[in-house]
Amino acid sequence: MRDNESHIIDEILNGRTFRYEYFVGTYSRQVFATIVRIIDKPEDAEELTQDVFMKAFENLSSFNGKSTFATWLYRIAYNTAISAARRSVPVESLIDDRQLTLISDNAVDEALDDDSEEQIEKLNDAIARLSADERALVNMFYMEEQSVSDIAYITGLSVPNAKTKLHRVRKKLYLLMTETKKL
Repeated sequence: MRDNESHIIDEILNGRTFRYEYFVGTYSRQVFATIVRIIDKPEDAEELTQDVFMKAFENLSSFNGKSTFATWLYRIAYNTAISAARRSVPVESLIDDRQLTLISDNAVDEALDDDSEEQIEKLNDAIARLSADERALVNMFYMEEQSVSDIAYITGLSVPNAKTKLHRVRKKLYLLMTETKKL
């Protein structure tokens, strides 16, 4: 696939721009899914998906092949969606980072491995309360099954930093799931 995509990129860069439809057809659903999970507004995600493909097309000559085309495209999608999310909703930190150090990994694993209907509902509510950046990490790792190295590339983080952020987000989810709702 990678060699085939490199060949298609070469064709596009040499004037056969109609070949770009291959990338739109192949990746538009995944790009849309990535964006909608970050911004949670399908109508905005559709527009941003188009923006992502335009940005990728306009910058295709800067694709250097250090990653797969898909990973490069997801990086553009991630950055576009995060920028849009930051413009639309101010992110507030509800949890003091010191709280996270007090939570055991076993407690987190136990809570997140419980697939009861009630626990899944709590998890979905907790995910919705995360910042756009945090939701993106959760979705890339757990829903899209991206590797930590791909997540690091997409987000611009180092691999150790991506692992640390994923670990902290798991603990944050645990806190959000276990806090009592105040009226």
